[in-house]
Amino acid sequence: MKKNIFKLLSGFVLVALVLAACTPATQAPTATTAPTQPPPTAAPTTAPAFTGKVCEVTDTGGVDDKSFNATAWAGAQGAGKTLNWEAAYLESKQQTDYEKNINEFLGSDCDLIVTVGFLLGDATSAAAKANPDQKFQILDFAYADPHDNVWQQVYATQEGAFLAGYVAASQTKTGKVGTFGGINIPPVADFMVGFQEGIEYYNAQHGTSVELLGWDNANKDGLFTGDFSDQDKGKTFGQNLIDEGADIVMPVAGPVGLGTAAAVKENPGVMLIGVDTDWFVSAPEYQDIVLTSVLKHLELSVQSAAKAVADGSFKGGLQVATLANGEIGIAPFHDFDAAVPQSLKDELKQVTQDIIDGKIKVNSFSTLP
Repeated sequence: MKKNIFKLLSGFVLVALVLAACTPATQAPTATTAPTQPPPTAAPTTAPAFTGKVCEVTDTGGVDDKSFNATAWAGAQGAGKTLNWEAAYLESKQQTDYEKNINEFLGSDCDLIVTVGFLLGDATSAAAKANPDQKFQILDFAYADPHDNVWQQVYATQEGAFLAGYVAASQTKTGKVGTFGGINIPPVADFMVGFQEGIEYYNAQHGTSVELLGWDNANKDGLFTGDFSDQDKGKTFGQNLIDEGADIVMPVAGPVGLGTAAAVKENPGVMLIGVDTDWFVSAPEYQDIVLTSVLKHLELSVQSAAKAVADGSFKGGLQVATLANGEIGIAPFHDFDAAVPQSLKDELKQVTQDIIDGKIKVNSFSTLP
């Protein structure tokens, strides 16, 4: 994407865990509709007619990626239940499906078309300009030029990642924690930038010297698998970081991170930090290794946009999710709660408030010096 877009959005976050590797589609994608009313338990009755329709186009990670797309789909389903709307999705098997899937929904009476991810920026822009009466929402992207019919949702994930880095620095036994990403683009790198700054802040506050492997803010670069779907790569990258001494790993690579979780589980004493959604919930097979997760509440974003369409208040333009508005955060410590001392939990509350109040400045990839 053009560099001038990143500069224009300096100070905001083009956040997200986007993309996935482009794998050949075996068949044309078809729309899937989720029922928003419970099935009848007695004699069949006529269900109330839907009053609207929210339509999601996924990126190539798929709707069941246990992360980015799945969280957005949960939001679409939630909006359907709340508004009595039909909820439908089309999965993009490869990047060439983006335009095709959007066009299919343009002919499906969608009140809101939600496109998930940074790479759908061009296809969404073209469709929005060609169809000014259609309302869109794009997650993890914003435009330099006016798009009055597009709700452009970005996420200050660096703020949540800062908290995760602070926690990781407090919990490591080896003095080393690790991270890697899918591709070095701002929505991925923002996690890593904040993670490093959180570790460094903990070091400054406690006189420690915890080291981050896999990313360097000074060079704006680090470890990347080059895709968002190959779990074998995730396992390899995770194991390599563990071999280098990391006992906490944060993969920022969608389903690739599930491979990392498998590696972590094979190494007793190592913990995982999830991204986008609470991995303790979304990947229950790994509950015993999940320290916490950096939360991006895409489900709230989708529901907010759908509600705005329904009540007539929808406006295009930039929307930013932050700690302050509750759309960014970290998940509970779950099984590790007893291992995290109350003193650290109290520090986290203060750090969170200091970020909200602007006393602690957290850089995004775009604002790194």
